[in-house]
Amino acid sequence: MSRAGSGDIPQASEAVLSTLNVDGSRRWIRPKREKGRFWRRRLVVAWALIVLFTALPYVRVGGKPAVLLDITRRRFTVLGTTFLPTETMLLMFVLVGAIVAIFLLTALFGRVWCGWACPQTVYMEFLYRPIEQWLEGGRSGQLRRDREGGGLRRAIKYPIFLVISAFLAHTFLAYFVGVEQLLRWVRSSPAQHPVAFATMAITTGLMFLDFAWFREQMCTVVCPYGRIQAVLLDKSSLIVGYDRRRGEPRGKAGQRRRDPAGRYGDCIDCRACVLACPTGIDIRDGLQMECIHCTQCIDACDRIMEQIGKPRGLVRYGSQDSFEGRRPRWLRPRTVFYPLILVIVFGLLGVSLARRASADVWILRGLGEPYATLEDGRISNQLRVKIANRADEPRRYRISVLGVEGAEVISPQNPLTVAPGETGTAVLFVNTPADVFEHGRRDIVVRVEDGVDFGRNVPYRLLGPFALRPLPPRED
Repeated sequence: MSRAGSGDIPQASEAVLSTLNVDGSRRWIRPKREKGRFWRRRLVVAWALIVLFTALPYVRVGGKPAVLLDITRRRFTVLGTTFLPTETMLLMFVLVGAIVAIFLLTALFGRVWCGWACPQTVYMEFLYRPIEQWLEGGRSGQLRRDREGGGLRRAIKYPIFLVISAFLAHTFLAYFVGVEQLLRWVRSSPAQHPVAFATMAITTGLMFLDFAWFREQMCTVVCPYGRIQAVLLDKSSLIVGYDRRRGEPRGKAGQRRRDPAGRYGDCIDCRACVLACPTGIDIRDGLQMECIHCTQCIDACDRIMEQIGKPRGLVRYGSQDSFEGRRPRWLRPRTVFYPLILVIVFGLLGVSLARRASADVWILRGLGEPYATLEDGRISNQLRVKIANRADEPRRYRISVLGVEGAEVISPQNPLTVAPGETGTAVLFVNTPADVFEHGRRDIVVRVEDGVDFGRNVPYRLLGPFALRPLPPRED
């Protein structure tokens, strides 16, 4: 830190973040778009993903939405399979599998997700920023407006950004409320659904704030993925990097002309890679947290290499081992361990789904006293039978008791009708003779069946009086 005077704000000796100036003020990143081979590939991938992100809520698999994360009703549908909140094990398998898949993808291909598939990058670099640069006149026009003031063209982009953000917000909400519910909200007055309208408005505002102002700071400041890459990557992971052995020492064109015998590398220090970077870093400084592997620096450097008659690849995809002259190893502990975990996790998930019944049943003891003695001497146990219906249509579940003679089941909720995806509870009174109990208990079986494809026997223990031995006669 340096200080100009006692009342001055401390000044950093160098940039702390690529998005900050040395005085701590915001540094706006105005990247130059390099339309090279990787950009063209990313363009195809990005627009395919935009179409997928937009269309996925409308796609149905087996009569169900392809993706519906209904948080309020705690029902999560993925590729036509609905997971209920009671299916903790299945949800755990899905989450663990997704996390391990991310670990494996990063170990093999680095931050390919960030540069090629993350919605933040896809929408920013292939929707919002192209519109902005078209209106403001490219990078040079943007820099001029930064110096001289925004003007009408910069003002026009904000209403456009707001409309796009509103559309994306509605698409985003469709993943959580469903397309049908979203269309009903859109067609009706906001006064009829103020909470939903406020949610949509807040989501629109956050998206507008993100893409119009926060931008690359979402990747460099907020997102934790870049900060944990040191743990997920190793020396053989694929990254975007600079070949120092080939490029150093750097020498500008003027230096090379003045010293033609000098031993310069291929890097002419043109800074084309820096000007193209959407997060404002210099790839020649090595692997950095802010690098999202978007390959813009590769396209920029390849263009310069072609112009000066040098081979492409000074900045390229590679591994830290390959950039240091060592042969990368594809077979290493993490590339063996992660796939093994994936096979186990998804194998268990497949077995669990194959054995998954159309309903779940839980038997709970009634509230209050453990049992009651009726006027006729019989013992009454109160049970609560909870049934979760996983089927796609309502089911009627009949409940009976097996394993004890003379048992009577009394319940106004038997049979119990449960809507699809819902959980119902039936309160039952099981009345049995007092002499069926041994040491204050009697094991029974509660049978639950729907007459279609579900039938389950659930063991349960009734409570009752202990059998008392008669006292021996007294001897006077």
